[in-house]
Amino acid sequence: MGEIELAVRFACPSLLPDTCAVYGQPLLPKMHYLRPLGVAQQEALRGAATKMVSLWLARSEPPLGPEVVGYMLDADSHSWSMRKSKANWFRIVAVLAWAVGLAKWLDDIRRWRKNSVTTVLVHILYLVLVWYPDLIVPTGFLYVFLIGVWYYRFRPKIPAGMDIRLSQSEAVNSDELDEEFDTIPSMKPPEVIRARYDRLRMLAARVQTVLGDFATQGERVQALVSWRDPRATKLFIAVCLAITLILYAVPPKMVAVALGFYYLRHPMFRHPMPPASLNFFRRLPSLSDRLM
Repeated sequence: MGEIELAVRFACPSLLPDTCAVYGQPLLPKMHYLRPLGVAQQEALRGAATKMVSLWLARSEPPLGPEVVGYMLDADSHSWSMRKSKANWFRIVAVLAWAVGLAKWLDDIRRWRKNSVTTVLVHILYLVLVWYPDLIVPTGFLYVFLIGVWYYRFRPKIPAGMDIRLSQSEAVNSDELDEEFDTIPSMKPPEVIRARYDRLRMLAARVQTVLGDFATQGERVQALVSWRDPRATKLFIAVCLAITLILYAVPPKMVAVALGFYYLRHPMFRHPMPPASLNFFRRLPSLSDRLM
């Protein structure tokens, strides 16, 4: 009736042939790829399987309730939970942390906040990669190789289990936990449901705002050639024609060097105001002013 944790260790004496063959095999049978099931069919099969296993284990000794079977089979993985939403959000933040760190490092380099020697070395590396573009891909894979070797020291030494901190189980309050285990339809009193609904509306309003911002930026990109703003479209196609002539007449390496050195220029040559290209993009029309 308690919690059992099993640790299984797989050892493969032949690394290359057997391991590569296993990792190259598909996870699902062939028919799952030839005739895939829809989302509704998968949910129906999942529910039928969960119900069948629940009826079978209910006759065992000691009997297991349907909620235990549902938890073991992860039958409620698609149900709403504030705790799971927070956990997934922090997972996304952790995945994108390397990109944020790289952007911060580049911003420190271009603003000369780091050591000046590092900035000069970045200039030299950029010149080498521009002058020898065939070294870009090998350099990238070498960098990934060095990262893998560096993280070899921090590899996990024990089998991974349930992570309470990753699951946001430490910061969950009683109301969110009660909402997570509530049934559908809800059996709570109307005032509790109203409070939870208001909280869900506030969270959905943030998501709605973010989605609207993404849609606005995409519509501004489409407005470059859609002639919704004729003056902006004329300017854009004229700039495209000028860039075409410049790239045709000037060697690409010289253009890349000029753009890179302009991006990495010293702060004394920068203006505190945003560039004209960003102001031009922000003035492009979108459909947000046509929404009711």
